[in-house]
Amino acid sequence: MKKYTLLLLLLILLFASVTKNSVAQTPSKRLTNIEATFPIIDKIFKEYAEKNHFPGFAFGLVVDGKLVHTVNVGFTNLDNKTAVTTQSDFRIASMTKSFTAMAILKLRDEGKLKLDDPVYLYIPEMKGQSNLTNDAAPITVRHLLIHAAGFPEDNPWGDRQLAITDDAMISMIKKGISFSNAPGIAYEYSNMGFAMLGYIIKKVSGQTYEKYITANILIPLGMRHTYWDYKAVPANQLAHGYRWLNEQWVEQPLLGDGAYGAMGGMITTMDDFSKYVAFHLAAWPARNDAETGVVRRSSLREMHHLWNLNQLVANYKYPSGRVCPILLGYGYGLNYTRDCDNKIIVGHSGGLPGFGSNWRILQDYGIGVIAFSNLTYASASTFNMQVIDTLIALAQLQPIPLKVSGILEQRKNELIKLLPGWNNAAPTGIFAENFFMDYFPDALSKEATAIFAKAGKIIKVNDFIAANNLRGSFLMEGEKANIEISFTLTPETPPLIQEYHIKLVDKVAK
Repeated sequence: MKKYTLLLLLLILLFASVTKNSVAQTPSKRLTNIEATFPIIDKIFKEYAEKNHFPGFAFGLVVDGKLVHTVNVGFTNLDNKTAVTTQSDFRIASMTKSFTAMAILKLRDEGKLKLDDPVYLYIPEMKGQSNLTNDAAPITVRHLLIHAAGFPEDNPWGDRQLAITDDAMISMIKKGISFSNAPGIAYEYSNMGFAMLGYIIKKVSGQTYEKYITANILIPLGMRHTYWDYKAVPANQLAHGYRWLNEQWVEQPLLGDGAYGAMGGMITTMDDFSKYVAFHLAAWPARNDAETGVVRRSSLREMHHLWNLNQLVANYKYPSGRVCPILLGYGYGLNYTRDCDNKIIVGHSGGLPGFGSNWRILQDYGIGVIAFSNLTYASASTFNMQVIDTLIALAQLQPIPLKVSGILEQRKNELIKLLPGWNNAAPTGIFAENFFMDYFPDALSKEATAIFAKAGKIIKVNDFIAANNLRGSFLMEGEKANIEISFTLTPETPPLIQEYHIKLVDKVAK
């Protein structure tokens, strides 16, 4: 293991111990800290590309809606020695799936389909299918979106179907589908399912999925260098695909555009795709701003949600070697990961003969990473996870704080006035009817008085940290120790305090 990797691991372990009550970074300090990691990220990037024999490799980092850093190595065309740039067009394979899912949600939002509609309403040939069991539920549009239709995992067979026609796909369906599971009860990755979604877009909108997605998503987002047919890409921008065989690169034939392109046919640039990543990040947090995007922010957040659980990886290790169990699942056209530090990571990988790619966003941190390579099934996801782990640790990033609601701030100030003695608390009217049946005034007073005595003189009351609109915590800094207080409000109007906790916490070195 190289010296910088050992150092990185030590730093990651060190910063993992930073508590949630650490002082939040200002936006400028946050960006400065992120920028300070660029030399390390660049070094990891170049060594990773060399170790894995990538002909060309592109990386982009999006922070708060902007592409703030890119790194490029190698060539898109080895014969012509065409260097990789942010305008190089790479096939992104299954990263396409989220565009198809977004188009389905846009049509849903317009009232043109329902996610729980049976697929046979749009593909009549599906009605006569012999499901795995007689008691199986009909396959729905939602099942296709979350890989729950009961179709078998179809990599790499599905990759080779990319250019087939709609007629060929419908003919295949007519012959009958072989099922691996009953619909709706399991996760199994299906390219066929997303090809069907592409066909549904055509049936509902009257346009091919390529034309619909281009007109309604790509062009409005400014993605004007994104294509479906490789023959339409300017020759000096098109990335050629390769395999590493017998210690040399072997060029792979570029696959055509057809019915299965809805699952993996898109070709795009770093500059273009960063706009798409920024659009996803802009859906967070939920807020009252006017809608200005190609789909509603709520629909994007719906895409990011965990809808179908895949597996728990109890022994997962980040590339640094740090053990951190992760939960894996699927949203709408997007992979979902939640790790042992409670980081939610959403995105998708892509792999086809000649290409490998990955993108991920951390919605709570306002960052996204993108990686493209022109090597068959290149493991770009491993690299991106290494960057995420490195970036958060070295830049000491914390989740962007939620806006604190007025009622939380009000209840905080009212509660502080009662501490530590809890004198005349009941008449204040700020507590729910359950409160003094679950918490007893004498015990509350005794507990708080003892904690305040151990903390010493209170020198500062920190800002409230909201977990959501009706729950959160705050820190009172004492001379000897700090006090953490948390509470939860009721769903009634006005919301009242129904639950409360107080505890001593160690002072954090600054």
